[in-house]
Amino acid sequence: MPEAAAPSAKTKTVTACVLLIGDEVLSGRTRDANLSYIAKHLNQIGVQVREARVIPDIEAVIVSTVNEVRARYDYVFTTGGIGPTHDDITADSIAKAFGVGIDHHPDALATLEAHYKATGGEFTAARKRMARIPLGATLIDNPLSKAPGFQIGNVFVMAGVPMVMQVMLDSLTGRLEGGATMQSRTVSGQIGEGTIAEKLGALQQRYPDIGIGSYPYYRGKVFGTSLVMRGTDVALLDRVAGEAAALMREFGVEPVIGEPA
Repeated sequence: MPEAAAPSAKTKTVTACVLLIGDEVLSGRTRDANLSYIAKHLNQIGVQVREARVIPDIEAVIVSTVNEVRARYDYVFTTGGIGPTHDDITADSIAKAFGVGIDHHPDALATLEAHYKATGGEFTAARKRMARIPLGATLIDNPLSKAPGFQIGNVFVMAGVPMVMQVMLDSLTGRLEGGATMQSRTVSGQIGEGTIAEKLGALQQRYPDIGIGSYPYYRGKVFGTSLVMRGTDVALLDRVAGEAAALMREFGVEPVIGEPA
């Protein structure tokens, strides 16, 4: 019996987890602006974010969480905790998670030294901390502030500052192997969720490979429901969207393709 063909790059599913590291996010002092950007960027190259967590600056938590999720997903992306101060412990924690040492990376040191020389800043011991990289890791370029991120195994460690994180993520595109890109279709109508819930559940059962979400909306005195279908098979996705629209028509509601005005 012939072996089944391996999935192509366009059909296989590639998954990721995002870890937002920092007490400042958990306390509400800092509003996260990274998750949405990461998820949208990765989906464009065929990497689907399946989980995201916000965790504190506690070494044991970082170590256990990283080891858990790197075994479960194709890629793990972390943000935060790689700056120059004492509470930036992500690099040390990642080194511990992988069971490796950590030291100043010569290329990172050279880049930072040149940067502070050019800008007139003192290359202090604190700033040199940003060149401490787990042994065996490769650097992630940072064109803005020069302090690099790093990759070790399937874990990519990036800055928490959104502008810096974004340029780091952009520089990774060539390193990431994507798969099927998640697509979506939206059908909206002036109808309550409770009215269509039973038939919507039946629609989901008929198409288990398509995720169907129901989201109520309110526009002044107008209320309704947006049905969002997500999947990687475009033809199947269009079929389910068509049936969702037909479902609304069964209740005398003319659907709108897309979000309500």
